[in-house]
Amino acid sequence: MGSRGEALVVALVIGRVLFLAPSALLWESLALVSLGAAGLLLELAAEDGSRKLRIDRLKTRPGSTSGIFLGAVTLPIVMLSRLIQLYWALSEHHSEIPELENLRLQFWAACACSLGVLFFLHIVLWYSSEAVKDHSPVKRMQILTISMSFVVAFGIQCSFSMMRSATLSQSVELVLPMIMVWLLLHALVSGIVLQYILHKFPSCVSIGEALLVVGGLVLYFSDMLAFMLSKVNLYAPLASEFVGGLNKKRDEISTVIQALLGSLLLMSRVYKVILHFWNCCTNLTKFQASRNDEEASGDFERSITFYVALGITATMIVPGWLFYIKDFQSHPLFWVIGFILEKPLERLLLCIYWLAVTCFAILRFYNISKNSMIERILLRKYYHLLAIIMFVPALLFDTEFLKLAFGAALAVFLVLEMIRIWRILPLGSLVNQFMKAFTDHRDSEILIISHFSLLLGCAIPIWMSGYLNDRPLAPFAGILSLGIGDTMASLVGHKYGVLRWSKGGKKTIEGTAAGITSMLLACLFLLPSLAWSGFTSSQDWLSLVFAVILAGLLEAYTTQLDNAFIPLIFYSLLCL
Repeated sequence: MGSRGEALVVALVIGRVLFLAPSALLWESLALVSLGAAGLLLELAAEDGSRKLRIDRLKTRPGSTSGIFLGAVTLPIVMLSRLIQLYWALSEHHSEIPELENLRLQFWAACACSLGVLFFLHIVLWYSSEAVKDHSPVKRMQILTISMSFVVAFGIQCSFSMMRSATLSQSVELVLPMIMVWLLLHALVSGIVLQYILHKFPSCVSIGEALLVVGGLVLYFSDMLAFMLSKVNLYAPLASEFVGGLNKKRDEISTVIQALLGSLLLMSRVYKVILHFWNCCTNLTKFQASRNDEEASGDFERSITFYVALGITATMIVPGWLFYIKDFQSHPLFWVIGFILEKPLERLLLCIYWLAVTCFAILRFYNISKNSMIERILLRKYYHLLAIIMFVPALLFDTEFLKLAFGAALAVFLVLEMIRIWRILPLGSLVNQFMKAFTDHRDSEILIISHFSLLLGCAIPIWMSGYLNDRPLAPFAGILSLGIGDTMASLVGHKYGVLRWSKGGKKTIEGTAAGITSMLLACLFLLPSLAWSGFTSSQDWLSLVFAVILAGLLEAYTTQLDNAFIPLIFYSLLCL
């Protein structure tokens, strides 16, 4: 029942997006329909026991549905919603369209990532299953033909979309092949990254969650690669206008965050290689396998190596990348200090406020978790409330500083998770003990993801909002859906819930109603506050109510990681 309800809500979201899409985005709308159909068919096949498809071979997170349909369309829905919003905004301002064309390319890249993963999953589910033994060669060819038909349809839709692009109309024969190759690389890399995630982190994510993570990582790092290549002029000037993504509009904050996070992820891979090389040279049995690397207690030598690698990353790699790509004239640390001092009183007070609230919350919530009988699911909701207390003031008065602070917080989370996994002295055991006090069934010994999903759920809508944004509630999508809606749904549902959405589920109708009502009341309070702060609003109340209801229903039905999906879907609906 939960899977069918989730699919119905996702179908309603797609229908809402398509209903508001202009005719100029016809091919993008058709691509979303095709991708949704492919994802839904694959999900139905994967969860149909009579077809003997071995989805368990992929070692996904137990206790959740596959989530293929939701995972396949989430990022394309986000991109298409932004396209629709930007199209109407640019039409009203009669502005130039490079930003629209860059976002159009991002939409097709997101679709390519999802399609690449779906094609890989289709091959795995059919050709490694018991069902393939019952099929003749003709039947197998028919199955492969169906998969290829979606790929061909995607290529045709993308080609027609690019040919309608005003900036490509004079040179489509030259640029279109490069764009198609670029999208093909997205699809191929996405399949490879999916295999890596499911192999290295078994039972940590569902397929739908893996789809979302893979799409986000590939899009993020392809944007970094395109930005670098456009700087060294490896692409023709004509092609770099499209392959480079949003290069011309990228601000310094986005560049600093991208350099910091990218360097930390690269450092983690280099550190793993060093550990493996160390193992080969010293024959220490405790370093023989990757999981043993993560489970073994840290020793002095490994800790020193980690801190040296971290220091090199912070003092050399990040500054070097910024000097080369963005022509920074000062060290990033000095740039951050200068940025804070642009509004010294406001930003220093915000820093002190965040530090005080964080310290109080950590000490208070950890003591409660050790000495209280409060259920862990309710205890975790205190952090959702903490997100409201910390982020709303900054979002109202200094959004740019909040964007930078989110990037710094995510970098700290990455470093702490590395310290926890590798048991780096002296904090490894302490961090692991603290984090385990707030884990639930969706976390594992290998990877704890709840804090990442909460932070990213609040941060991504804010990072994506910006140019010509006439939907003032869109940046609040994560805070409203997680900090208010999800929290109230859990609290009310746990204490007063009687009527359940499904027989085997825990979500209640009373909890969902409380979540939807609380979000609407919060919006009713926020809109006048935003108007007082100087935001111009064109928010339609009927659209807002529809968005809140769909977000509440998705929270009720989905078994996926709601901190990751609900803010993105809610953000997409608020953009319309």
